[in-house]
Amino acid sequence: MPGELSRNAPPSASGPHAPGQRADARHNRARLLQAAREAYALNGTDVSSSSIARRAGVGAATLYRHFPTRGSLIAAAFSEQLSHCVAALDEALQDDDPWRGLRNVLTKVCMMQAQDRGFSAAFLSQFPDAPDVHHERARAEASLAQLVQRAKDTGQLRKDFDPSDVTLLLLANNGVVRETPAASMTASRRLLAYFLQSCQPTDNTPLPQPAPLRLDDLYKPPHRTT
Repeated sequence: MPGELSRNAPPSASGPHAPGQRADARHNRARLLQAAREAYALNGTDVSSSSIARRAGVGAATLYRHFPTRGSLIAAAFSEQLSHCVAALDEALQDDDPWRGLRNVLTKVCMMQAQDRGFSAAFLSQFPDAPDVHHERARAEASLAQLVQRAKDTGQLRKDFDPSDVTLLLLANNGVVRETPAASMTASRRLLAYFLQSCQPTDNTPLPQPAPLRLDDLYKPPHRTT
């Protein structure tokens, strides 16, 4: 399950602006983040840093003063979405109905994924300079496994469901993202509805063996055997 930037992390290149930062520096940083979010939403995270600097109306040197690496810019640009993901999971774990909690988490994450082309890449990419992202992602994966087990224990989720099936869902959902937001949301909602129906313990037909997938696999390049 996607994690978030630590809410208690010290200020860094990927976190809030440093205390004492000048007003013009804060303004430039905000413009850079806005430009990055807009560019990533349209084209994913492969947009060059120079393009983002031009979109923000600042020079490349200004961008690198605030965000020394591409990863630090991506992590900062998507920190809000990452926070929403982990908050949804925390809320689900507190729900007395595990199935409702799991359903709500998947609905929220699929919606964010369909709304923003850069979302999957952002929370699944490896950021060497943002260790708190990895820590929270690992914590979230453990919480997801706990939520899945609770739903199984209450008989609301089929016994052969595996946490890796969530990665399978997100892989499929990422593939239905289309050119327009309306088409993306419509396709995503329908895909999720099919998935949730298949998760109900109403069919005793056994599933094939779970795929050895982790969240990190969502943004890895395809394996080639040539």
